[in-house]
Amino acid sequence: MLIPLRPGELQRLIPAVATGPQFNACSGDPRKLLQRVLISVIVGVISLLVSQTLAFRSQFAPILLVVGVAALLYVLWGPIIEAGRRNATLRRYPAAAIFEGEVGDLFTQELLEERREQADRSGRLQMVENRRTWLSLELEDEDGYLGRVRFPMEKKHQQIRRGMVVRTLVLSDRKDFSRISALTDAWLPEGKLWVGEYPYLLRPAFEELCLRRLR
Repeated sequence: MLIPLRPGELQRLIPAVATGPQFNACSGDPRKLLQRVLISVIVGVISLLVSQTLAFRSQFAPILLVVGVAALLYVLWGPIIEAGRRNATLRRYPAAAIFEGEVGDLFTQELLEERREQADRSGRLQMVENRRTWLSLELEDEDGYLGRVRFPMEKKHQQIRRGMVVRTLVLSDRKDFSRISALTDAWLPEGKLWVGEYPYLLRPAFEELCLRRLR
């Protein structure tokens, strides 16, 4: 079942500015966070040192000072910009609707997240792979298959079963939804679970909207 959103509702459900959960999702794992910190420190310190060296001798010194300060704050504004970009990708769709259906099928996959070379005890380089279990949910309703939501599996997800009610937001570039372009994160009210690769939705607002529109 699809219930089209009214004008303005999509923008209230997917914000233009990053929320706390979205900031955390875009901050990445410890390795990605460390990369951001290193870039921030290296570029920031170099820019500040050069600006101090050129102080009162070059018109570019103030610009370098601003660049240095901005670089030092990269660890903060980097995830904000990334989250804003991801949100904007879905906010641009002309058609959006609440979907209520069920979990038609579910399955797990082992996905490669990282591959790197690492020296063993004897000093020889060997390839190390980090894999993680992802759970995929296939969503369907009385009209058939809709799409798939996938996410890293955690212990709490073991309660998910076929037939559980699931609600999500459907995005399309066609008003009749003859082609589905994207799905957001999904809500399983029976298990009080939110699932998805990225937290697009303002979740309390979506839950409240579902309660009002799905009566």
